[in-house]
Amino acid sequence: MNTGKAAYAAYGLMGLPLAMVALPVYVQIPHYYTSQLGASLEGTGVVLFAARLLDTCQDPWLGRVIDRQTRLTRWLVLAAMLMVLAFAGLWLPQVSGAALVGWLGVMLALVYTAHSMLNIAYLGWGASLADPAGLLRAAAWRELAGLVGVVVASLLPVWLLARPNPVPGLVWYCSLFGVLLATAVWLLIRHAPGRVASRTVIADRWQPFRLPGFRRLLLPYLLNALSVAIPATLALYFIDDRLQGAAWSGVFLGCYFAAAMAGLPLWLALARRWGTLCTWRLGMLLALLAFCGASWLGAGDLVGYGMVCVAAGLALGADLVLPPVLLAQTIPANQPTAAFYGIWTLLGKLALALAGLTLPLLGALGYQPGLGQGLAALSILYAIVPCVCKLGALLLLRRISEPEALS
Repeated sequence: MNTGKAAYAAYGLMGLPLAMVALPVYVQIPHYYTSQLGASLEGTGVVLFAARLLDTCQDPWLGRVIDRQTRLTRWLVLAAMLMVLAFAGLWLPQVSGAALVGWLGVMLALVYTAHSMLNIAYLGWGASLADPAGLLRAAAWRELAGLVGVVVASLLPVWLLARPNPVPGLVWYCSLFGVLLATAVWLLIRHAPGRVASRTVIADRWQPFRLPGFRRLLLPYLLNALSVAIPATLALYFIDDRLQGAAWSGVFLGCYFAAAMAGLPLWLALARRWGTLCTWRLGMLLALLAFCGASWLGAGDLVGYGMVCVAAGLALGADLVLPPVLLAQTIPANQPTAAFYGIWTLLGKLALALAGLTLPLLGALGYQPGLGQGLAALSILYAIVPCVCKLGALLLLRRISEPEALS
């Protein structure tokens, strides 16, 4: 059985292309379509919500389908092919004008479906490793690769879209994504650590909810995911209009995700010493401090926002690596994993769907990109609301003890 460091690296690389179509897309695509392609803010917000809601609803079903797969290789290859085509369509729309919103909706639905097909199977693979002691190691490689993907996807599009003619650069960007995804799928299939394949299929769709430890994790995870999704959706608007720092957006995003990457070894070391749950709470406290600070910032406060990005990025590392490990520790050894992760990813995507509604809400409150109006509402939604969500998640986690989470 291949369980060496190279095998875990082969498993983890899939996190890179998956991350390129996760948080960066949520951050960049709304801004790209509204500010550069001319789509309406309200229409884009409604389409984001609808596409994410569709994606949310299909995840538990996809999890059950994946648990029934006898040939996971074919599933991964087909999902990867769909992902490459949809990703290219998202960045290179073939329509303009009023049809842009419809195109965005279709491409987002395809991207989200392909991402779910890959991500649920991938997370389930990591949670069902034949060597249970490798959970943290697998999560570390997965999230490290994911953060590299996030940094790449945060910086490259910003640089490409600033060029007079971004289309050739975007074509190369989509091609690079295709090569990375194909390589990651091949390494996962051929060289990743072995997984337990003899698990029984869940016949009852409600069976995961019958585990008290799993149920108690759901609401705090949803609130925490919402506290990340809202600022991710509004970050570029906040940087452009509240801080008047559009030229620095790529630097801020790079600092944010680089800090998350740098903090991963710290969170993993603390999790081994203090436990997964306790360490996650510490990360939440750091995020609360960061976004409380962001609520006081205004035009020209670029250094202050850079400090916020570093602190919030460090906290993001905990949000990325620890909750999936905590979930894996709650799943009994005789249970399939994809059904649990289907529900888990549903909550994360529900948070993203709800975050998409902040765009039409901002429009209703008088904010329009680039006009300097409604900035107070922008600050409240970007910084204060996430703090409330994060605090709610932190308080709910107090009901869960580390031994219970590990049972």
